[in-house]
Amino acid sequence: MARPTIEQLREQTRGPVITSDDAGYEDARKVHNAMIDRRPRAIVQCVDAGDVMVAVDFARENELDLSVRGGSHSVPGFSTNDDGVVIDLSATMRGVRVDPRSRTARAEGGCAWGDLDHATHAFGLATTGGIISTTGIAGLTLGGGIGHLSRGYGLSADNLISADVVTADGRFLQADEQENEDLFWALRGGGGNFGVVTSFEYRLHPVKDIYAGLFFFPLDRARDVLEFYRDYIVKAPEELGMFPAFQLAPPLPFIPESEHGKPFCIVVACWAGPLEQGENALAPVREVAPVVAELVTPMPYPVLNSAFDELNPPGLQHYWKASFASELTDGAIAAHIENGPRVPAVNSVMHIYPINGACHRVAPDATAFAYRDATFATVVAGMWPDPAQNSENIQWVRDYHRALEPHSARGGYINFMAGDDTHRIRDNYRENYDRLVSVKRTYDPDNLFHMNQNIKPEG
Repeated sequence: MARPTIEQLREQTRGPVITSDDAGYEDARKVHNAMIDRRPRAIVQCVDAGDVMVAVDFARENELDLSVRGGSHSVPGFSTNDDGVVIDLSATMRGVRVDPRSRTARAEGGCAWGDLDHATHAFGLATTGGIISTTGIAGLTLGGGIGHLSRGYGLSADNLISADVVTADGRFLQADEQENEDLFWALRGGGGNFGVVTSFEYRLHPVKDIYAGLFFFPLDRARDVLEFYRDYIVKAPEELGMFPAFQLAPPLPFIPESEHGKPFCIVVACWAGPLEQGENALAPVREVAPVVAELVTPMPYPVLNSAFDELNPPGLQHYWKASFASELTDGAIAAHIENGPRVPAVNSVMHIYPINGACHRVAPDATAFAYRDATFATVVAGMWPDPAQNSENIQWVRDYHRALEPHSARGGYINFMAGDDTHRIRDNYRENYDRLVSVKRTYDPDNLFHMNQNIKPEG
């Protein structure tokens, strides 16, 4: 039987099929991480699930690599490939429908968090997203989904009610707690291993305006800040999202000009409870150490969720590492104090996200996301504009991560993993790994969806 051609693919899809012969190819093939430079055979800018089904069939029947692109923020570049097919949902599949009565939203797979936040905010509602509004909802949710609201409302995956999925055999399935429940279980943390999710249905929560901000502390008080955070976040009200970081001070008006470009230990805080309680909720942060600069105020939730966008524009070089930990030990704090101040660029950061509270009330085998006993998710996110600095900056990330390894769990958050972390797949899922392999065998026995932190069907 003859294999389908590019011309036949174009005839069967409503969205454009872009190849190297087309004028828009160079722009269409770009991804967020400029370190990734690949040339797919075809980029299918799907307009609906029907286009996705055709594109999946085309890739499978031609035995081509298949990548799925939502926000294109995959640091290892999984959203593209060389000489394969890219299913790009981001161009047109970005619709959101909010049902304020049921407090739910249905969002197409190409949406970024900014799209979802904008739509839900009009109704005074939100769900857990990331901290960059241009991140795709698909990749973040399928990997778990850590954000400002995690302590109060759980991971993004915990708020997933159902998903529409195109599987490797080109079928369109609905997955929820009652239908294809094994697939639904795997989608909540198992990444893009099981199909193309064309739409997500989320549970929403009454979050509109928050009390939030940033505190910049001098480096010589970093130990005080980290020790405070370690102790306080365990007992803090769940309406409080907060994480410490190391970062170079950007040139912002509220930061003294003399401090621009210098490294600081900072705290990002988000109070999602009653606004009138916000000042008291954040008061303990201000008391930890002298504050060099701060910007703390009531704001719409989408403002905070996009506050770091300018530090993470398309076209930077990216290399990240991740780890989980149940405790922030003295040894881990010492490693942070040694490596954090060496942050190499204003775009680069280290964040320690809290994943306790509501995240801990989900059983470790209830979803594919296994680390329900972890309190901290650490990311060392190397991001910088100049490729000439790749070698030294990648080494900073690796050295930092290596220093944290004795104080961390074996696994980490797959959304923060680099391309050279594939040997950690089993550790990332712990006891859930074998069940994920079983689901993989059922829905993708030939491993068509392997451009990811891959769960192989043979285990």
